Amino acid sequence: MSVKTTSLYGRLFLAAIIATVMLFSSACGSTRTAVDNKKHVEASLMKAYNEWLGTPYRLGGSTKSGTDCSGFVRAVFETEFGMTLPRTTGEQMTMGRKIKKQELQIGDLVFFRTGRRVMHVGIYIGSNRFLHASTSNGIMFSNMNEDYWRNNYIESRRIFV
Repeated sequence: MSVKTTSLYGRLFLAAIIATVMLFSSACGSTRTAVDNKKHVEASLMKAYNEWLGTPYRLGGSTKSGTDCSGFVRAVFETEFGMTLPRTTGEQMTMGRKIKKQELQIGDLVFFRTGRRVMHVGIYIGSNRFLHASTSNGIMFSNMNEDYWRNNYIESRRIFV
């Protein structure tokens, strides 16, 4: 009888070890996936920047012949990530979930108030920088720590889960 009990406990112990190994393996795999995904998002945003570089600002535009900020963000998310975002900045502010500025990750949306009723959107790329369609310079990177952007920051939203 003690042989059967030992055998049963032995099997349970082995099952527990296998479950633990599988748990750690899947956790390591998901961490690797998260890192790979971050690199993929970063590479996709750099690709978009290079493809859109030189595109002038055009209110209501969303093509490489001219785009506004929300049209650019919408086009990048659709082309690079297969996600369809709403067309306007106000509508884009309802997407995903609101996050704190210190929680920003590559690919998050950042929003600014640039006039009484005018809002601006860009895509965070890390190191306090974001990619956007500027009214004066077209597609470009800007630093969120510059006085203008720091003083007009409204919120950030995470689209990727």
